Amino acid sequence: MAVGTEPRIEQSRTVQRPKTSGSWFSKLLGVLLVVGVLVGGGYGISRLLSLSDESEDSVVSTYVVEPTELLITVTEDGNVESALNIDVKCQVAGGSSILWIVPDGTEVKKGDKIVELDAAAIEDGINTQRIAVSKARSAMVQAEKNFEVAQIAVREYLEGTFVKELEDAETQITIAEENLRSAKNSLDYSERMFQRGYISELELESQQFAVKRAQLELNSANTVKKVLEEFTKVKTLEDLKSQVETARAARESEEAAYELEDTKLKRLEAQLAACTILAPQSGMVVFANERGGRFGQQQSGIEEGAAVRDRQTILRLPDLAQMQVKVNVHETKVESLERGMRARIGIQGRELLGTVTSIGNQPEATSFFQGNVKEYATTVRIEGEPDGLKPGMTAEVEILIAHLTDIISIPVSAVVEQRGKFYCWVKNQTEPERRELLLGLSNDQFVEVKDGLAMGDAVIRNPRAVVTEANQGDVQEEEQPDVNEKFGAERASSADGGNGPGGEGMRGPGGPGMGNGPGGDATRGPRGGGGEGPAFGGPGRGGPGNGGPGGGGPGNGGPGGGGRGPSFDLMQFDSDGDGRVSKDEAPERMQNFFDRMDPNGDGFIDQAEVDEMRSRFGGGRGGPGRGGPEGGGPGSGGPGGPGGPGSGGPPRE
Repeated sequence: MAVGTEPRIEQSRTVQRPKTSGSWFSKLLGVLLVVGVLVGGGYGISRLLSLSDESEDSVVSTYVVEPTELLITVTEDGNVESALNIDVKCQVAGGSSILWIVPDGTEVKKGDKIVELDAAAIEDGINTQRIAVSKARSAMVQAEKNFEVAQIAVREYLEGTFVKELEDAETQITIAEENLRSAKNSLDYSERMFQRGYISELELESQQFAVKRAQLELNSANTVKKVLEEFTKVKTLEDLKSQVETARAARESEEAAYELEDTKLKRLEAQLAACTILAPQSGMVVFANERGGRFGQQQSGIEEGAAVRDRQTILRLPDLAQMQVKVNVHETKVESLERGMRARIGIQGRELLGTVTSIGNQPEATSFFQGNVKEYATTVRIEGEPDGLKPGMTAEVEILIAHLTDIISIPVSAVVEQRGKFYCWVKNQTEPERRELLLGLSNDQFVEVKDGLAMGDAVIRNPRAVVTEANQGDVQEEEQPDVNEKFGAERASSADGGNGPGGEGMRGPGGPGMGNGPGGDATRGPRGGGGEGPAFGGPGRGGPGNGGPGGGGPGNGGPGGGGRGPSFDLMQFDSDGDGRVSKDEAPERMQNFFDRMDPNGDGFIDQAEVDEMRSRFGGGRGGPGRGGPEGGGPGSGGPGGPGGPGSGGPPRE
């Protein structure tokens, strides 16, 4: 057993000896490595620090100020369109629908058929209107004949009927005169015969009656003639003339009715003709599809079967020799634009020149996704007559606002805004120097500097990256704003119930001093409640004050209710002007407590009752009560004097 174990012991020893010798060597090697690492690390850190300083100096990019030129431009994208468009509109009253239309973009010649609208309803209307025109023509002809008959009747009476009746009357007069003369002769003869006794008295009376009858007949004939000339003729003429005027009016009415019906027929025929639209000039057809609405979708499509309104533009025939570009300019840039400014237009790689011809006064309608962005339509006319341009092409327009020469300008990135002021940092030997700038015009890259820099200054291009002060804001304390200068002087408020400042109450006498100690301040009195309608503050009450030794002196009253604000005129609701306000005249908000404001219960409030309420509810802000001079124990503040009347508005319940 001993022999078997001995070799293993020797073996273990032989294994441990080289390990012990190697550990000292490894320790020494480790120490040397650590020392080397420390030395190398120190050198590396110092080198890194120096490199860091060198890199920092290399990162600070500067811009040396020198006289430069600066182009101030506004660049926007727009669409090409014709400056002279002939709009082809629907001329059918009430609108119609498209039965046929020429394809969009088709080249047409003057007189070619380009649109056909539905005319079925118009054709039915024409057939009905032709019948109405025929009836109106018939009535007009009848009225014309009636007028002619009425005119003939006047001539007939004056030249025929009246003349005959006058001759008849004169004939009767002549006959009556002859009968009277014959009767008188017979009477003379009979009287001679009666004197001689040849005839009886009865025969003589018969002859006398014959004379009297002949005289009556003559008088009657003369009266008939007089009535005919003075009355019958006038009356008949007036009646006939009235018939003439009536017939004339009927004729004019029927003529107007006929003209109206005929005009309707012609209008319908014109509408029928308008259903077939011909090209007014040669050119390319462009559909007048409009886009807009909430999501910018197409509002009305021009196609076969689509309904069109009266006066709605269906097609456009642009004049390709006169083209322009329409761009929308943001509201922040539109103020710098003026008519006549030069522009550069880029269309599919082509460079063209243009001139601003119009600037919109109102912002363009925007889609839902654009939010509240305000853009103004600006039109730029393309100079010359370039070939190959078509409406709808996209164009990039650069409008020249100003060309500044021999100015100081710096990169936009070098300017920092701090509390409404603009600064830049100039590199010098020690540390960057902050300069306040007065800026002018700018473009996307450079900005004009009117004051704050001089030629040769080295301006730091990226101050926010290398200057701590550029990110800390203005080091100076912000000045307190002048409120009156910023918002305007305070103005007197308009009449408003219950908002007036509390009036100071009158002093009330202090209570007698009780005990020792300095007099105290009186407490505030109750503040009058303000509400709708006339409100009045309650009387102020002095608070208890601690009097000094001896009798307490007079103390000031506590604050009363709200002082009188702007006057509230209840009589303004007197709509009938009787000097009183009834419950019906009072505003609805006052009717709930109207009875409380009417002490005599007559259903009206007059000026005397208003004055009484103001004096009865008048109150203001009492002054603080103060103890009297040294005397007895603590003095009690007396009641505060009555405050001023409160402002408008009824007392709160």
